[in-house]
Amino acid sequence: MRRELQLIVKRIMDMGLAIGGLTIAAPLLIVSAIAIKLDSRGPVFFRLRVAGLRGGAFDQWKLRTMVHGARESGDRFETSASDPRITRVGHFLRRWSIDELPQLWNVLRGEMSIVGPRPAFCEIASKYSAEQARRLAMRPGLTGLAQVQGRNLLTWAQRVELDIFYVEHYSLWLDCEIMTRTIPVLFQGEGVYGKDGRVRVQDLG
Repeated sequence: MRRELQLIVKRIMDMGLAIGGLTIAAPLLIVSAIAIKLDSRGPVFFRLRVAGLRGGAFDQWKLRTMVHGARESGDRFETSASDPRITRVGHFLRRWSIDELPQLWNVLRGEMSIVGPRPAFCEIASKYSAEQARRLAMRPGLTGLAQVQGRNLLTWAQRVELDIFYVEHYSLWLDCEIMTRTIPVLFQGEGVYGKDGRVRVQDLG
């Protein structure tokens, strides 16, 4: 199947999976929203301005896992497992990647895909080299090749290499393989933070 046709099918699959995922996840999102409001003051959702397809900016939606105003009271890009800005509920949401579920809305809007390189902060993407910018050739994803091979345990160079491999060797079969491998990764909960318990700028995706 030609790449162009596969990308059309990919978009159709994204829409179906996003609608189904939001429907199934609705009760979990409601419970999470209540827990977030009871745990700390501030909004339920959190928006990040990130770079998408070909570097176009959009708002990436997440459940709030830090105290309100966290980006103004500490490092805007880096965090750690012991970051005091992360709330009690936030630690749980991050451990199980529940905070990422609102991005299904981004998928439905066509800003993201189920599978692809993870979104990059606009400030970081603007400093990409020509080689690194190749990871912006496809819509960013909820999961990706780098996510199933270590997430933040990988070096930035390793993640870029895997993302570029995905872009250059894309196929529907590869998407299905990555989605299948994502399930055990979520249950293992590994790679949320780096080897030293931190997520640094060069490791963000």
